[in-house]
Amino acid sequence: MAEHREEQREEQREELALQLLLLAPLEWFLLGGEPAAGLALLQQGGGAAALCGHVFKVGEPTYSCRECAADPTCVLCMQCFLASAHRHHRYRMTTSGGGGFCDCGDAEAWKTGPSCQNHTPADQNRETEEDPVSLLPPAVEERSCSIFSIILQYAVDLLTWEQEDQLPAGLEPPQRSDSYYCMLFNDEVHTYEQVIYTLQKAVNCSQKEAVSFATTVDRDGRKSVRFGDHQFCEQAKAVIVRSTSRQSKPLRVQVMHSALVAHQCFALKALGWLGQIIQYSDGLRRILCQVGLRPGPEGENSSLVDRLMLNDSKMWKGARNVYHQLLMNSLLMDRKFKKLFAIRFAKNYRRLQTDFMEDDHDRLVSVTALSVQLFTVPTLARMLMVEENLMMTIIRTFVDQLRHRDAQGRFQFDRYTAQQAFKFGRVQSLIGDLKYVLISPPPQWSQQLRTKFLDGFETFLDLLRCMQGMDPVVRQVGQHIEMEPEWEAAFTLQMKLTHIITMMQEWCSTDEHVLIEAYKKCLSALSQCQGGLPDGEQPISLSLAGHTVDTFRYQVSQEKVSIHLPVCRLLAGLHVLLSKTEVASRLPEQLPLGELSPHLLIELPLRCLVLCAQVHAGMWRRNGFSLINQIYYYHNVKCRVEMFDKDLAMLQVGASMMDPNHFLMIVLSRFELFHTFSAADLRRRYREANKDLAQQNTLIEEMLHLIIMVVGERYVPGVGQVELLDEVRREILHQLCIRPMAHSELVKALPENGNKETGLERVIDSVASFRKPGVTGRGLYELRPEWSKRFDLYFHHYSRADQSKAEEAQRNLRRQNGEDTALPPPRPPPLCPLFGSLVNLLQCDALLALEGAVLQWAVEPSGGGWTESMLQRVLHLVAMALLEEQQQLESSGADEDVSFTFSTRITRPGEAPSTSGSVLALLESLQNAPHLEVHKDMITWILKMVGNIKTTRERTSGSSVSVSHGRRPEESVRDKDKAERKRKAEMARLRREKVMAQMSEMQKHFINENKELFQQSMEDLEAAATATEHSPPSLEPTCVAHICVGPMRVGGAERRQLVTCILCQEEQEVRGHGRAMVLAAFIQRSTVLSKNRSRGIPDPERLDPLFMHPDLSVGVHTASCGHIMHATCWQRYFEAVQQKEQRRQQRLRGHTSYDVENGEFLCPLCECLSNTVIPLLPHACSPDRSVEHPCLETWLKRTNQQAAALGFTHRKQSHGAAQQVEPAVPDRFRVGFDPQNSFSSGVGEMINTFSMSAYKVGLKVNPNEQDPRVPVLSWSTCAYTLQSTERLLMDEKKPLFGSLPCRQDDCLSSLTRFSSACWTAAPIRTVQNHFIRLLSVLVPIPDSQLEDAPCILDVDMFHLLVYSVLSYSSLHSLDQSGRRSVDSAHLHLLHLVTVAHLVQVLLTFTTGELSMDQDGEESEEEQLTCQLYGRLRDHLGRCLPDISCGWRLWRCVRASVLPFLRTAALFFHYMNSASPPADLLAAGTGPGQWEALCSYLSLPSNLLLLYQNQRTLLEPLIHRWCCHPGVGQVLHGGGVLVRFPRESNRLIDLPEDYSILINQASSFTCPRSGGDKSRAPTLCLVCGCMLCSQSYCCQTEVEGEDVGACTAHTFTCGAGIGLFLRVRESQVLFVAGKTKGCFYPPPYLDDYGETDPGLKRGNPLHLCSERYQKIERLWRQHGIAEVIGHAQEANQTLVAIDWQHL
Repeated sequence: MAEHREEQREEQREELALQLLLLAPLEWFLLGGEPAAGLALLQQGGGAAALCGHVFKVGEPTYSCRECAADPTCVLCMQCFLASAHRHHRYRMTTSGGGGFCDCGDAEAWKTGPSCQNHTPADQNRETEEDPVSLLPPAVEERSCSIFSIILQYAVDLLTWEQEDQLPAGLEPPQRSDSYYCMLFNDEVHTYEQVIYTLQKAVNCSQKEAVSFATTVDRDGRKSVRFGDHQFCEQAKAVIVRSTSRQSKPLRVQVMHSALVAHQCFALKALGWLGQIIQYSDGLRRILCQVGLRPGPEGENSSLVDRLMLNDSKMWKGARNVYHQLLMNSLLMDRKFKKLFAIRFAKNYRRLQTDFMEDDHDRLVSVTALSVQLFTVPTLARMLMVEENLMMTIIRTFVDQLRHRDAQGRFQFDRYTAQQAFKFGRVQSLIGDLKYVLISPPPQWSQQLRTKFLDGFETFLDLLRCMQGMDPVVRQVGQHIEMEPEWEAAFTLQMKLTHIITMMQEWCSTDEHVLIEAYKKCLSALSQCQGGLPDGEQPISLSLAGHTVDTFRYQVSQEKVSIHLPVCRLLAGLHVLLSKTEVASRLPEQLPLGELSPHLLIELPLRCLVLCAQVHAGMWRRNGFSLINQIYYYHNVKCRVEMFDKDLAMLQVGASMMDPNHFLMIVLSRFELFHTFSAADLRRRYREANKDLAQQNTLIEEMLHLIIMVVGERYVPGVGQVELLDEVRREILHQLCIRPMAHSELVKALPENGNKETGLERVIDSVASFRKPGVTGRGLYELRPEWSKRFDLYFHHYSRADQSKAEEAQRNLRRQNGEDTALPPPRPPPLCPLFGSLVNLLQCDALLALEGAVLQWAVEPSGGGWTESMLQRVLHLVAMALLEEQQQLESSGADEDVSFTFSTRITRPGEAPSTSGSVLALLESLQNAPHLEVHKDMITWILKMVGNIKTTRERTSGSSVSVSHGRRPEESVRDKDKAERKRKAEMARLRREKVMAQMSEMQKHFINENKELFQQSMEDLEAAATATEHSPPSLEPTCVAHICVGPMRVGGAERRQLVTCILCQEEQEVRGHGRAMVLAAFIQRSTVLSKNRSRGIPDPERLDPLFMHPDLSVGVHTASCGHIMHATCWQRYFEAVQQKEQRRQQRLRGHTSYDVENGEFLCPLCECLSNTVIPLLPHACSPDRSVEHPCLETWLKRTNQQAAALGFTHRKQSHGAAQQVEPAVPDRFRVGFDPQNSFSSGVGEMINTFSMSAYKVGLKVNPNEQDPRVPVLSWSTCAYTLQSTERLLMDEKKPLFGSLPCRQDDCLSSLTRFSSACWTAAPIRTVQNHFIRLLSVLVPIPDSQLEDAPCILDVDMFHLLVYSVLSYSSLHSLDQSGRRSVDSAHLHLLHLVTVAHLVQVLLTFTTGELSMDQDGEESEEEQLTCQLYGRLRDHLGRCLPDISCGWRLWRCVRASVLPFLRTAALFFHYMNSASPPADLLAAGTGPGQWEALCSYLSLPSNLLLLYQNQRTLLEPLIHRWCCHPGVGQVLHGGGVLVRFPRESNRLIDLPEDYSILINQASSFTCPRSGGDKSRAPTLCLVCGCMLCSQSYCCQTEVEGEDVGACTAHTFTCGAGIGLFLRVRESQVLFVAGKTKGCFYPPPYLDDYGETDPGLKRGNPLHLCSERYQKIERLWRQHGIAEVIGHAQEANQTLVAIDWQHL
């Protein structure tokens, strides 16, 4: 650490010298006077900045308005956002990766509201093109021009200098020293660990130094690791190169002369200075821009900025960052020079990108990343497209980088080397640049722009042609494919290009001329791709239903087929645009529609869809997972817009231009189903011959589904007459038909456009209603009931699983509403004119023949020859045709003839060779077929529709049939239907009743036969019931007063406690001498009640835990899951766990969620984390009424004598014969008596086990049974657990008794009874010594020689009470008189400690909160409180303030003493098993509660009477307490003063808006790495401290192991338990110790009731107080370790995380 501080001081000295000696003279010279004044003048002269230009730090929040931003890259900083109109809009919040800047003030970045209030230009009318240089004083202009050019030239020369040993001319030092640096450079290949290990070896440094070197290299790009002469540095270089060159290329190391390094460092500082100076004036900025872009003497690319850009990949990270920052502050902030710089950037684009491909640094630190600042400005992008042909340049550069092609010129990605794969990853950034250029379509086109765009489009088609048909597949027959082919690269490329293809179409749609030309180019590109398609194929002729078509033979199952057809799909998109923009109908003569061959257009997309069908049918199983994955992505939301959807569109294009019968025959042929339908008896023959009929059935289903989609999918603008939002609405509707969904699920299910928008928010409220979440879960959208009528079972984006879920959900919904379960198709929107002929598919002869064939098969019950899905699809097609006909009838006028005559066609019988009846006749015969019960409702619906259409046709043709007559048959059908349903329901009911009667009869028979067995079990049940009636404290109010302490206490009667072991299921009574029973428990250290987290962790070996300080800085808490076992069963179970762990470690060496070495295990029943067991002990005996009960004075006197006698005896035994006179020993008190142990060896062993656990965890030491502190830790965990339970009940406003869950109640009961008995396991002398020391705090003990008793303000009174009561038994056991009750001693101890607590409260009373005084006479309580306070002031003089208001004093005393009394009541209740009064079973803190509490504790309700009635006895004690030197010291500020009542600890207050937290985190710098930004800032929720997590720089050593900042913090703040908020991930982190942790949902939700881990969605987040309270409750219940245990058990990946490094 000393070295680190020295290094920091040296850096500060260097910085100061640089400022004073180098930069200050430059500023004086530049400004011609005192710099501060000169800069202020320049700033005034320049006026307010119109652009913000704030450069983002890593992790800083950025805001993008989803309504007004031109594209998602347009962002605002937090200050501008809060001062802008956009904060009231829909916005997206993200964290910056660093490097970009705020777009406030840039009119092109925003559709509205370009400037915030801080950057609104003052003078809107001022000539914007005025040269800012003219506003500078001429002398400053001249000097700045020369200074800027000299400094920039100097910096560029040095940063682009490549020699290690020489300096540029003119900079060589007069004396050349032999001093060199061994400079290590950053790369993205080697890991931190490799670099650290290598440095330790090469330069012989410690690990900490190596970590520091590695961190700096990673941050700054280079770091000197050795300084010395040339040879000394060369040695280190050789070792580094040798060590790192084995697996990969070696680390880059240079031995550089010290003078060169010094100049380079100054060059960077000088560039930084330039960046600061120019911010004072636009004129200075303009001059620097001029200097930077001024061409040099060498001609092309000779300007200083060009030289920097072209040498970018040779520079180190730090140098790049500095000059990129300067470019942003200068060229990009000046509108004129931004344009000039963009031209230079575009001219050098290809070279810059080629350099970037060879470089290994992230794009973030490459100059190519500046493209986002230039290309996203629409005017700049279009200017560069026209002047520099930018679009073509980007695409050509991209294509050139992917050189791997096959013989046909298609991309080939298989067998990529690692280097090629790395390059492929980097080349994708070019697609990003193209996306920036195309993100905003032009509002108007110039002729030049048209030409250049079409040139670029043609180049883009060349790229798509390289993708057309890539990665072809052939069906594997016989054996499985040996090696999975590479498929991911092609799909990565497709995904990246999806938005580009969509944007190209958007650009084309904005100009008719461009659209027509693009269509022609695309068509000719497709013709070239398909040039060899039909050649060499065997031509065939197909005939079906009286129609014939010529095609060629091709089988997908035997030939090559590819899923990649981008050219084809782009043409489909453009064709749909022709329809949408009505260009096809207005300018048909300009389109080559006559050249289109529909047969060829549909060929490739059809093959692709047949491939999908065959994969579904299981025909391609031997082709492995690669094909399944391709099919998955083909349909996936990320790709489907430009893949599956476009293939469907192309089939619609083809079908609309062909004879529908021809289209269907080609589809049948490609599905390899033609022969199935072309001959009548062929199907039967095929059925008998072919065992695998299921495949063919699936193909028929898929083929029918395809026809449904081709005709029915009209929700694309251009295919159907719909808007874009109708399409989105339909997508949402069908997602919500599956089940209610969260906003994020819906967003994932919708395709995003280039602006990352889905259109969801614009339509969601019309379709769905929102249901808010509770404390867990998330908000859900539910479909509005009126929209379920629009449900389409064959929605084209449903997967098979989705379809079956949606079908089931919709049928259930209809049943609930009492409707029939038919799911007919919804009414479709009308088709656009270009696609109008698609509807003829529904009534063509070929389809009717298909439908007839399937219906004919369905007449017989299926023997596997047909499927219900097949029939369902046929019924759906029939229903679609009927709906279409009905719609045409409704929309046509009276005189129009409707050409769609499906209803008449289905009445004709089937033509030869099929001899079946008509489709309608077949449907009527199927209506009541018993094997088609499921489809009955649908067939009924169809027949009803046929009737309706018939009626409508008759009515329109002028028939006299009245409407009512027309409806009668339909009604009678419905009535018949209802009657049939009723009859079936009645039969089902009778059947159920009969079955129930049979079951009941069988039960009776069984009971009669097994009478003895049942009799015995009933008796056992009754016995158990009576036992449980006695076991909890009887809660009924009785006539006896409820008292829990003292001679009058009402103990539970001698009741038996029966429990069952969860492991062996045996029942056992809890007895002191019986078999030991134990309760699984978990002990942990805790700071939940701590009032002083700054107290350092004391040395466990020297710590004396006997006196707990009132600040409760660290306690020991015990919790239990409440499950009971025999001690022997538990021991066997734990030994088995240990053996299993040893075996597992030998095999795997993995982690588990529990640490067996520390005694941890999971409860065998509930798997709750445990680390010990509490022995169960019998209830306390009833009080002995026959013995005497001495008064306080007598008891004190006798106890004092006993203590003095014991003290003397102990000293005598320790130090030999003492000189003092032996004190008098009270009557019948046997000092040396050793009382008999009242527990069996098994119970004693378990008492010892728990005592050791409490000792080991509480002090963090190894077990030591001889340590006198062992019993103290057992008492301590009892007291602390009771205190934390009381706080919890108080804060949650629950009653003191009766509201705890069973597991907590059992835990407290067992723990308290154990604590009262644990003294028996320790040496009795130790416990007696503890009692004497405890008593000496309250009472002077003669001859005790105890000088170390703490003052009354340094002791927590409840702990003192518990320890005294529990240790008193050791003293009482020596009293053999048999006349004294232990109960009276407990009561006197309670009285004494209560008085001490009253004094404690009054001493720490503060006059802070003044309130109204109460009128009227003072009560007795108030008078006595004032009297006691007056006595304390007499003893302490002026330390205490003068208070006259007795009412306020008493009110404060009462509130402060209440927690103590409540906790004492809990303690004595559990110790003595005394049932509580009814008042304490009710919530609230009314007067009745106070009275009941005091009476239960055998105290007067006016507590001051304790002092008043024993005044003569207590006065000297109070005087002694006040005169302790510690009291005055604490009151004068010399120690920690705890005021009462102690407030409950809460987690820190979090801001309502999450972005405030992100902003705080972005300005947080790592405390150890010199102002560097922390990568993972993490907030401690307990104390509010911000930490630098998950980084090497902030690792510290804890218990001999390096741990991260969070883990180290938990040991000081939370005694090993930590709750953190990882700000950039929006994630709560729970940590327990070094090896355990888990992530927990954060308390921040967006408007849709969802968390956003990793801030991926970017919706604004707001604090949900209920969820934060839940986290707080977990912490205060000490449930964090349990949550972590359960999380790690549920998710094994959590176990493997190195939590200690966070």
